[in-house]
Amino acid sequence: MDETNSKNKSFLKGAVILGLAGIIIKVLGAFFRIPLANIIGDDGMGYYQTAYPIYNLFLTLAIAGIPTAIARMVAERTALDRRYEAHRVFKVSFWLLFGTGVVTSAILFLGAGAITRAIKEPGAIYCMQAIAPALFFCPLMSSFRGYFQGLQDMTPTAVSQVVEQAFRVAIGLGLAVILLPKGLNIAAAGASFGATAGALFGFLGIGLVYLKRRKAILEEVSRDVRTDVESVGNIFKDILIIAVPITIGSAVLPVINTIDTAIVKTRLISIGFDSDMARALYGQLTGMAAPLLNFPQVLLQAVSMSIVPVVASAFKRQETKFMHDNINLALRYASILSIPCAVGMSVLSTPIMLLFYPRVRESAASAGGCLQILAYGVIFLGMAHALNGILQGIGKQMVPVQNLCIGALVKIALTYLLTGIPALNVRGAAISTVAAYFTAAFLDFNAMKRHTGTKVDYKLTFGKPAVCAAVMGVVVWGTYRICHGFLGNALSTVVSIGIGVLVYGILVLALKAITLEEIERLPKGRKLANLLRRFVR
Repeated sequence: MDETNSKNKSFLKGAVILGLAGIIIKVLGAFFRIPLANIIGDDGMGYYQTAYPIYNLFLTLAIAGIPTAIARMVAERTALDRRYEAHRVFKVSFWLLFGTGVVTSAILFLGAGAITRAIKEPGAIYCMQAIAPALFFCPLMSSFRGYFQGLQDMTPTAVSQVVEQAFRVAIGLGLAVILLPKGLNIAAAGASFGATAGALFGFLGIGLVYLKRRKAILEEVSRDVRTDVESVGNIFKDILIIAVPITIGSAVLPVINTIDTAIVKTRLISIGFDSDMARALYGQLTGMAAPLLNFPQVLLQAVSMSIVPVVASAFKRQETKFMHDNINLALRYASILSIPCAVGMSVLSTPIMLLFYPRVRESAASAGGCLQILAYGVIFLGMAHALNGILQGIGKQMVPVQNLCIGALVKIALTYLLTGIPALNVRGAAISTVAAYFTAAFLDFNAMKRHTGTKVDYKLTFGKPAVCAAVMGVVVWGTYRICHGFLGNALSTVVSIGIGVLVYGILVLALKAITLEEIERLPKGRKLANLLRRFVR
């Protein structure tokens, strides 16, 4: 029992640490984008935005899936006390990613001229060259992250993420200001170089953590009895077997979204909207409403990243009860986080849009209808994140990819059908997105039960959080209606959200959707639990 509690603590602690780091990163990201747009304007952002998506594509191809592969392989070997082999996985992956970084950064840097000419934006060449070296440092950084995650230590990853983003913001904005007199394209290149600087310092940060712990790590490795040592070729093959499906899965939605763009605009025009209005409606959906779903995803992705090594370790040791306990815990925490986010964002959809986009009130109010629907996708997306981590942990990494592809086909079909209904128009595309997430999550859930044999307590996992969120939604709606008349939209929205968080937290504890004993397993959780015991009996 002690061992189980200890490992459950590792999972919860890791999820909280990564979640807090993710929130800091999102805040810093917002602090970067808004001032940058004011510094270099629309034209400068055009150069910046030309280079950044291409960089992201290269980065996805270079490392997507590999940190998860490293984490799982390290966790499996550590579970069997094969420390030498776990460390060997890290060393092989480091040199693999070193080679990947050299190749991808060289291709982007040397091919920047050809790429920018091909996309009819030659002025973006400096942005592309400035960001290219980040493709060398990011893969190296991801090898360290995967290794520490496999050891169920999420702190080095969180530290490197925050350091990376902090230097990206500081150096990117600083160079944009300094280089502005030399032209918008040069200033935008300075902003792009922020990503390179951030990757460098993030790599140095996590590298220093490793060097500080290297002596202790090597002492553990030296005590391991080395028998039947894996070949480099086998390690390399295992990394690819795990990483390639995850990489393919990462590419599915961007491809589908590209197809979706053409379908939505075409269908809107077919029901009577002109080209400009169709573009505006699509912008409200994808540029205004959809990005707000990214914030709750930060916390949900933290659950996914933390559960992979825990499940992989338990699965390898055949500790079935411990694995089932952690699977249920991961699903419950995903539910506790995602359901109130969905309800709150749906109930306050238009006020939230007006809060973020006060200068374009008409467009913001229109986008509120999209957010009201899209918000419920957070629930299924949150479940999918947790289930993906579980399935990856037990070696079924191809299953989520297949299910995501099925969900994507559902999205394409429903987008075509629903967007062509005049009463729905662009909201039809929002409905199809929620349907796609539901399809993928539903199939993942059934696959998880089939492959792990886990019995889920539906009342505890979904029922109690849903009841708490429903009551919270009523309170939030009533609070906003009461406050709006004398506080205005912005302050009323913030006050309503604050009260909603408080009410939901009280209800979750009152209905025992989460226990004080579980809170104790969180970082600094014992102090928080002792404080809550004064109010909750």
